[in-house]
Amino acid sequence: MTNNETFLQDSQESLKQILQPYQKQLNQKQRMADFVKQCIRCVERDDFLQLDELLKSKMADNIKDDEELNACKDLFDLLGEYATEKVERYRIQFVEDLTGLAKDADLTMDIDFPRFASLKGIDGEIGFSKRTTTINKKVLKSIDPRRIITAVLRVKHQLYDRPYDPQAFIDSLYQTYSAIIQKEKWTLGFTVPVQRFYLEYVISLQSKVFFQNMDKPKFKGYSLDQFSVNLWRYFQAGIGGTSDGHVLQLRPGRNNSLWLIDSSGERRQITGISFQEKEK
Repeated sequence: MTNNETFLQDSQESLKQILQPYQKQLNQKQRMADFVKQCIRCVERDDFLQLDELLKSKMADNIKDDEELNACKDLFDLLGEYATEKVERYRIQFVEDLTGLAKDADLTMDIDFPRFASLKGIDGEIGFSKRTTTINKKVLKSIDPRRIITAVLRVKHQLYDRPYDPQAFIDSLYQTYSAIIQKEKWTLGFTVPVQRFYLEYVISLQSKVFFQNMDKPKFKGYSLDQFSVNLWRYFQAGIGGTSDGHVLQLRPGRNNSLWLIDSSGERRQITGISFQEKEK
């Protein structure tokens, strides 16, 4: 490398080092400016839900402490009080509306804002500022109480309103369990990893047509929510076990687990499943 090339390369690196902290300051100032513009848009639309979240953020505190933008402090404080008051009033009305609509639909609804729950296995959370409602991890882009109730009723129909026979259900689980332990030459009572069991059970639900042509439309889905609810309904039925006298056992744990509803009605991480002979 020539002296000129070395000189130019060293100069380039030095200029980069000089520019880096300056550019970092510029980027931070731009983020602050964009934040203030976002607040202005919220004020213009009276979007008190998003304004409330913005003014409670770390960025709002940074702007209040910034020498060039600290004139925003008093306005941010006043707007924060305004937004918080309106959010609280809106929350109270929202809860009342949601409760009333659930009652009209004959739907169980327990609300501990921002979370709510209906029947076992149906849980939701309201995201006011994002205008979203999450129901069983699926996002509804709305916080309209009417649309929330409609969505919950749809989930209820999927999980609870289809034909269900607890005896046939537990017998089918045992058939899958028995097939696995026979294949692996395990003894009765051996704990099968729950993720494998769930996969094998879903496969057992497929029709002969599916195995002849494994096209997606021919696949019979069986969600983890459905599996969990069906377990809960089995426990609630109190039938005590399979037709030939085997009792289901779930093993809690964290590694390679699935979230299922246990016999006490609680969602727990389950790592294994087994059947034992019923005590006489």
